[in-house]
Amino acid sequence: MGADMRECVLVADDDREIVKAIGILLEGEGYEVLKAYDGLQALDILATRPVRLVLIDVMMPRLDGLSALMRIRERQNIPVIVLSAKSEDSDKVLGLSMGADDYVAKPYNPQELAARVRSHLRRYTSLGDIHAGSRSGEIANGRLLYKTDEKVLYADGEAVRLTATETKIVDLFMRNLGRVFPAEEIYRRVWEEEAYASENTVMVHIRRIREKLELNPKEPEYIKVVWGIGYKMEKQEKCS
Repeated sequence: MGADMRECVLVADDDREIVKAIGILLEGEGYEVLKAYDGLQALDILATRPVRLVLIDVMMPRLDGLSALMRIRERQNIPVIVLSAKSEDSDKVLGLSMGADDYVAKPYNPQELAARVRSHLRRYTSLGDIHAGSRSGEIANGRLLYKTDEKVLYADGEAVRLTATETKIVDLFMRNLGRVFPAEEIYRRVWEEEAYASENTVMVHIRRIREKLELNPKEPEYIKVVWGIGYKMEKQEKCS
């Protein structure tokens, strides 16, 4: 595959040795790697280069990783994996709730990091390649309309801005209206890896989806918790 055809990954961390090590790892996997050493530099690269995935550290000078993440999410839905030495659940949930697709604690396992990059790029690419092929229909559910060919969800006629991960969760729910999915099954189907301590990750993504499509996220009509079992997309009566 020519250099111009390789998928481009941005690695942002103020520790140059970490950036170098991840760069060597991902270049060995066949990716083109762009490097940034603070949040503003990362945003500058994203504004000028066709990046497909971002690996970003939390603690960086000039603009920290979470602030950069919020700015990225204002403009782009590409996969973002947060890197951090902090492994506490609260930090993980904060990163996910601000728009990250995944979270990897340092010191990271190189094989695991490479596998997560592959998984997120595969999911994002599969959602990006949907223009090929024939139309496969629409699924209506109350105020919601999901176009399965475009992989786009509409609420009250307006397209809902979803990340690739959120879209895959919505796709699973809309194709299986009324079915209850345990968090572990959602994680396995969406992240395409074994579910280990997956409850928080799934919960945060569900909360973000609710904030985007529910009229009142605290009293959701659509994505409901079935206590002790999991989550489901409530089947609604057709709008008149």
